[in-house]
Amino acid sequence: MTVPSTLTSYINGEFVDREHYFDNINPVNGCVVSLISEANHQMIDDAVAAAKNSEWARLSVKERCVLLNKVADVMQAREQEFIDAEIADTGKSLFQVKTIDIPRGTANFRFFADLVQYPANESFITETPQGTKALNYSVNKPLGVVAIISPWNLPLLLATWKIAPAMACGNSVIFKPSEETSSTAFLLAQVMDEVGIPKGAFNLILGRGHAVGDAITSHADIDAITFTGASATGQRIMASAAQTVKPISFELGGKNSAVVFSDVDIDKAVAGVARSTFTNCGQVCLCTEKVYVHRSIFDEFVGKLKQHAAGIKIGYPTDDDVFMGPLVSKAHQTKVLSYYQLARDEGATIEQGGGVPKFGDERDEGCYIEPTVLTGLDDHARINQEEIFGPVCHVSPFDSEAEVIKRVNDTPYGLAASLWTENLSRAHRVAPQIDVGLVWVNTWFLRDLRAPFGGTKLSGVGREGGLHSLAFYTEPSNICINIEE
Repeated sequence: MTVPSTLTSYINGEFVDREHYFDNINPVNGCVVSLISEANHQMIDDAVAAAKNSEWARLSVKERCVLLNKVADVMQAREQEFIDAEIADTGKSLFQVKTIDIPRGTANFRFFADLVQYPANESFITETPQGTKALNYSVNKPLGVVAIISPWNLPLLLATWKIAPAMACGNSVIFKPSEETSSTAFLLAQVMDEVGIPKGAFNLILGRGHAVGDAITSHADIDAITFTGASATGQRIMASAAQTVKPISFELGGKNSAVVFSDVDIDKAVAGVARSTFTNCGQVCLCTEKVYVHRSIFDEFVGKLKQHAAGIKIGYPTDDDVFMGPLVSKAHQTKVLSYYQLARDEGATIEQGGGVPKFGDERDEGCYIEPTVLTGLDDHARINQEEIFGPVCHVSPFDSEAEVIKRVNDTPYGLAASLWTENLSRAHRVAPQIDVGLVWVNTWFLRDLRAPFGGTKLSGVGREGGLHSLAFYTEPSNICINIEE
C-alpha cells in the first residue's frame, strides 16, 4: 500500500514540518505506519491569521465551485492512494472503504458545489398601516473562519461532509482530524495544494486533542465550530465556545436501538440488525447497541443473530469476504473489552463472542475483537445506557408498542433508531414517537445527502445535510429598502 511516511500540517499554502513527531499505528498488526508532525500554538495562530486574510470569500460562487469540483476530480484520480491510507489508519475492510468511505468523500465536494449555486433566499413586500412600503430580502454571507474537528471512525467521509459545504459557502477552514486517522487528511491537503485553492482557505492542523484541539476551539478568532465525536468532548467544546458566543454544530454519540416487531421477515431483520451492529466493527455513531424483539419471536431471533455473528469473517482488511477488521487502537480495544467484562459483572448472558479472536500471526498484535451478542440485562444496566462503540448489542424482549416506545426513549441519547416491520401503518405510527434525529424503517445507513442529519439530547446540536448545512455555514443578513410612492 502507498501511504506517506511523514504527515505534516498545511498552513497558508505550505506544508509545515515541526519535527516533533508521534507514531501513527496500524491497528491490524500494531506496526508504525507513519510519523505525524504535531503542530504547536504558533502554527494554529498562523493558520487562523491566514484563514482570515484569504481571498477565498471574495471569489464568486461559480469560481469557488469550479475549484471544489477540481478537488473532487483529483481525489477521484488518486482514489487508490486514499483507499490505501484509510485502510492503513483504520483497518476497515476494503469493501467498505472502496464502496462507501472514499467515494462519499469525493461525492460530498460535488454535491455541495452544485447545491450552493441555487440559493433559496427569502423576500417580502412589507406594507405598514400608514401606507409605507418596503422590500425586505436576505443575503447569506460566510461566517468567516470555521474550525472543523472530525473523528477517527469515518475519517474522510465525515471530514468532507463539513469541509465541502463550509468552503462552498465561502468560509476558510481550520481542519483538525483525529490523531488516530490523519493520513487521508494529509492527502486531501495535497489535493487542495495541487488544485490551487487560494492560500489560507484550507488549513490542516495535525496533533492530539489535548495538544492542539483545545487551542483551536478556544481561539478568539475562530468564528464557528463544527465537531463530530464523543458527547463529553462536545460538552467541553461547547463550554469553550460560549466564551465568544460562536455558532456550533455537533454530531455526538448515540446509544441506538433497533425494534423488531412480530410481523417481520425474520431472516431479513436478522441480517439488517447484524449489519447495523457489526459494520465497521461497531465504530459508527449510527450503529445499533440495543435490540428490542417482540417476545413471540425472541428466541428464534436471538438464535439466528448468534449464528450470523459467529459466521462473520474477521481478518486482514484486503482479504476476500472480510466483513470486520480491527478496532482503531489498543486503547479502544481495552475500552470495549472492559464493557464485555462489565456485561459479565452485571449478569448478562454472552450468547456469542465476548473476547478477542486468535490468529497465530501478526494480527494478534493488532486490535481485533469478537462480534458479541448479549441478553439478560434490564434497560438500566450500564451496558444498556452507555455508548460502547464496538461490535456488540444487547437483545431483550418486549410485549407491546407502547412499552417498547417508552423503553427506546429511556436514554440520554437521541441519534438514530431502526424499525423492522411489514406493517406500514405501524411504521408511520411508531417512527415519529421515537426521540431521535433519524429513524430507518426496514433498512439502515441509507442516506440522502439533502435530508437533515443530527441528533437530540446528548447526541448533538443542529442539523447537517443539504440546505441545513448551507444554513449553518452562512449568516443571513436582511436588507430592507423603502419603496417611495
